[in-house]
Amino acid sequence: MNTQEKVIDIIKDTLKFDDKEITPQMDLFKDLGVDSLDAVELVMALEEAFGVQIPDEELPKMNTVENITKYIEAHKA
Repeated sequence: MNTQEKVIDIIKDTLKFDDKEITPQMDLFKDLGVDSLDAVELVMALEEAFGVQIPDEELPKMNTVENITKYIEAHKA
């Protein structure tokens, strides 16, 4: 499983979107209605799964699977 597939799985599991098709360009906030509490839960799950730290100031940029994947690949150990 590549990073992007794992990110999608984490989004589905954390935010309970099992029945939705999530694409790399889909905006999590606009298209899926993710709110700030959901975003915090998602960041915690991503940090745990990938062993990365995601600073609060990066959160607004983490609006698509594609952006999340790029960040993780650039910062994972």
